[in-house]
Amino acid sequence: MSSTIAPRRRTALQQWRHRLPGILMGGPAVAVFIAMFVIPMILAAVLSFTDWNGYSLNFQFIGWENYAKAFRSPRSVQAAVFTGVIAVVGTVLCNAVGLTIAALIAGPGRSNTLLRTIFFYPYVISALIIGFIWSAMLSPNGAVNGLLTGLGAPAMPFLTEPAFAKASVIFTIVWSHFGFNMILFLAGIKSVPAEYYEAATVDGASRWQQFRSITLPLIAPVFTVNLVLTLVGLLKAYDVVLSLTDGGPAGSTQTIVYQILKDSFANSSLGFGAAQSILLLIVTAVIGLAVTVVRRRAEQKATD
Repeated sequence: MSSTIAPRRRTALQQWRHRLPGILMGGPAVAVFIAMFVIPMILAAVLSFTDWNGYSLNFQFIGWENYAKAFRSPRSVQAAVFTGVIAVVGTVLCNAVGLTIAALIAGPGRSNTLLRTIFFYPYVISALIIGFIWSAMLSPNGAVNGLLTGLGAPAMPFLTEPAFAKASVIFTIVWSHFGFNMILFLAGIKSVPAEYYEAATVDGASRWQQFRSITLPLIAPVFTVNLVLTLVGLLKAYDVVLSLTDGGPAGSTQTIVYQILKDSFANSSLGFGAAQSILLLIVTAVIGLAVTVVRRRAEQKATD
């Protein structure tokens, strides 16, 4: 009996020795993930059921009141609607512009290399800085209106009229983000074997036919990555709004994250802000999962 137990113990000990390097290497990353994401998320979930103001240690559990308030508040609903518009319109435009430019400058040459650098550069700049730059350019006395009035055209209310302000926010976000999508599409286009295009050329296929029948199906996984990353990222849009319009005019360009931070700190209502954060987390996870599933099915159809 003891002769059979000893080999089992040695086998288990050998397995632990084999796993130990991986545990030691991955342990710090797991610890950081737990400390920076899991624990704060649990605390936020608990605080979302309280009336904590962020300063006092005295708070009461108020149940689902914060969640009900998030759905009743006109400001929260307005911010949610505008965030949805940014996410949908911004995702479509970022991917459309990124794919178009990637297809145009995918070839070799110094000019294409330079253009890739120029188009990608806005993504490297801080979103806050980009917002301040475009705020200076689109303000009533900014460079764009100065150019328009110099040409005899009327000045435009880019940041002072709600509809124009919303369009300005979306334009600025797309301008600063499409470079990332372009780089991913470029990587996907570069990975397509050249033999496919050579065979299509011999068969007499035009550039558009090659792009539609060869390039698009083979870079379908890149579409999935771009759509999910862009959509999830734009649902958290905040920096550009803060520096470009500061949520104005009349709160028309406030996003969910902007509203969460305003309620949490400016209005000293961290319990309500925590509830909004949990709702945003759930919505983002559901949308990201749904888009991934739909795109995976589209990929399978494209490659069949």
